[in-house]
Amino acid sequence: MAGAAGPPLPRLLLLLLLQLLALPAGRAGRAGPDSLYVSEYFSQSAQKLSFYSWYGNAKLFHFHVPEDTVLLRWLLQASRGKGPECTSMEITVHFRHGAPPVINPLGTRFPANATVRPSYNISITLSSAVQNTTFVNVTTPAAGDWFIAAHLPQAAGRIEVKGFSTPCPYMFQADMFVLRLTDMPVLEPGVPMPHTVVSPAKPLHVKVFVPKHAAAMRFQLSSCVTSEQRACTVRVLLGSITLPQSFQRSLTCTGSTNCSLALESPPWEKWLQIMVESLGTANASVSVEMLASFTVCRPGSTSSFLNFISLNQSQSAPHRPGAAGSSALAAAEAPQNTSGQRSSSCLQSQPVVREDLDVVSVRYRLLNGPSVPVSSLSPTLLLLNLNTGMDSGGSLVVSLLLNKTSVSLANATVAACVSAASPVLSLNATQNCSTAFSQGYPLSVSTSSAEAMLIVLYPQTDDWFLSLQLLCPRGQGGCASAEGRVSVFAYLTPCFNDCGPYGQCSLLRRHGFLYAGCSCKAGWGGWSCTDDSKAQTVGTQNLATLLLTLSNLMFLPAIAVAVYRFYLVEASVYTYTMFFSTFYHACDQPGVAVLCIMDYDTLQYCDFLGSVVSIWVTILCMARLKKILKYVLFVLGTLLIAMSLQLDRRGVWNMMGPCLFALLIMVTAWVHHGAKRRHCYPSSWKRWVFYLLPGITLAFIAISVYAFMETNENYYYTHSIWHVLVACSVAFLLPPRDKHKKPWAWPQKLTCRYQICQNDREELYAVT
Repeated sequence: MAGAAGPPLPRLLLLLLLQLLALPAGRAGRAGPDSLYVSEYFSQSAQKLSFYSWYGNAKLFHFHVPEDTVLLRWLLQASRGKGPECTSMEITVHFRHGAPPVINPLGTRFPANATVRPSYNISITLSSAVQNTTFVNVTTPAAGDWFIAAHLPQAAGRIEVKGFSTPCPYMFQADMFVLRLTDMPVLEPGVPMPHTVVSPAKPLHVKVFVPKHAAAMRFQLSSCVTSEQRACTVRVLLGSITLPQSFQRSLTCTGSTNCSLALESPPWEKWLQIMVESLGTANASVSVEMLASFTVCRPGSTSSFLNFISLNQSQSAPHRPGAAGSSALAAAEAPQNTSGQRSSSCLQSQPVVREDLDVVSVRYRLLNGPSVPVSSLSPTLLLLNLNTGMDSGGSLVVSLLLNKTSVSLANATVAACVSAASPVLSLNATQNCSTAFSQGYPLSVSTSSAEAMLIVLYPQTDDWFLSLQLLCPRGQGGCASAEGRVSVFAYLTPCFNDCGPYGQCSLLRRHGFLYAGCSCKAGWGGWSCTDDSKAQTVGTQNLATLLLTLSNLMFLPAIAVAVYRFYLVEASVYTYTMFFSTFYHACDQPGVAVLCIMDYDTLQYCDFLGSVVSIWVTILCMARLKKILKYVLFVLGTLLIAMSLQLDRRGVWNMMGPCLFALLIMVTAWVHHGAKRRHCYPSSWKRWVFYLLPGITLAFIAISVYAFMETNENYYYTHSIWHVLVACSVAFLLPPRDKHKKPWAWPQKLTCRYQICQNDREELYAVT
């Protein structure tokens, strides 16, 4: 993340304009007797956008919003090239707080049991204008990580050869401007605090710290009077705005009577922003008195809680001041809790240890075993720590398995809620799972359905909680002594189920932030490659493999012709190409019909090398050079081709360069032969009509298919046609053998060799 120091002159002017637009009248400098606003600017380098086919095509921007921010403004700049290939384009931009946006531009299906909440997005259109500048404002934004993802529409699926066409560059850059208070007043819990709202243009901002184990919060506003001694009207906004969903709570107070708002399960150990704005006349100030009080929940088995905290602190230091410093929420030392202990506490917490396995890979282990006790008197709570800042790029998986319940309560259900920032402390049959400023994810298990799973895609950076409670069909009083046991398995993985058999899990990086995405194949789609609506059948996959591999057997006629005409080096090159092209395409298949005899990268390199060298030696063979010169060019050209392929394997000039240079040598040699013989070379019209023209035609058709017709859908048969056409053109273009060379006739050669020996003996005898 780059700062605002030293931008170029146009960006500096734009920055100054942005600051002027962001500061309303009266907000610059001091807004009140004790409030000072400070502006900060953050920028990241522009990125080239791509057409969307999977999450890796979306360009991610990662920003951090500081605490006490009252205004956030995004500056989004999109631009395109000026060439004729650049057309009107729509850019989609997604926003999310706490984690990368979960997007679905292709409309595919998500995996079963996955939670999906659409991201907040806007569209930026580049039509006649080369550049587009868009502003997005967020008042009282939530502090922490914010993510922006931008991409172009769905990819067309055409396979473009690098160098044949010049794609239009579409660039996107996101800058962030924040306005924050350096000394925001603190509202002490339980202490009434008078404040003054100077004018409607200058709202009052205060904050209150929510303690740990807070079950409820009550905000009260009283003694509301104006400077003109009239009935006042104010609006109170509690909480911060988050995207895609915002759970900011609003309260409108009129007159001098007390008004209050109760919040269940406020976010633990966080600062809660409160904004009070006057709805009265412009020149009248408003005086109010605010009071915040909390109902704190006492967890069960405090002694065990302290023991576990001390154990965890001996292993690792606390990660933030004021926090417990552990990655587990302590619980009862033994699972056998008495009914008296449960009735005197509002929750029973279980100790959970976070075990980091790899990048974006975490396993949560319960100290008391995978099975936890669940009762109807108070919820059982587990803490899943995902607040390291590097955990939001994977998938959180929570799996429940019901072990047993009381025999007399066969119809009882264990309700569960997975929520961020604060736990759900009151579970009921409606399974709402809502807290003060967020919406949790419900789960339930029973004797009829003993298993349940939840997949949270890109969980936001925060403390996550799993709450479990036993619900009785006859009401909570009917199963006071009942207890169920549920096995809990929770882990964070880069890709759920490793993207399945038809996907590849790729670890992506934006600066220092790592996140994962699935690249699907064989027609499969979706977030985890579980959408089979366009999937290829196994028969289609086998057909594709057979076409791409067996089509290389068309090199056998070219090899036979080369051997028959004594072009043994050329025949060896064609054999090499046929072998590696066959096994490269057998390894390159996206489905289940895959065979890799060696490393994929090695097979690909050998296939590309053999293809280009085959064209090189064929054209040089047609030039009819002297043997020593021809073989020197063979070796030298092969070495240069190997070097260029190592530099850029898919560049068009790696194939076109050797072809054009070989054609230049061939034309020069043919002109030399024609001038020496004083007639056209090759001189035979049959050679032109029956060999050269068909071979050249096949070669041009093959190049056209390879460069302009291949797509992801038709690749397996268009590329097979390319194999056939190239192999057949080689068989036609190879020149006839030298006149002084006799055809292969093994019996005659053996007989001739015997006769020569016999003649030598007769001559030797005659001399003697």
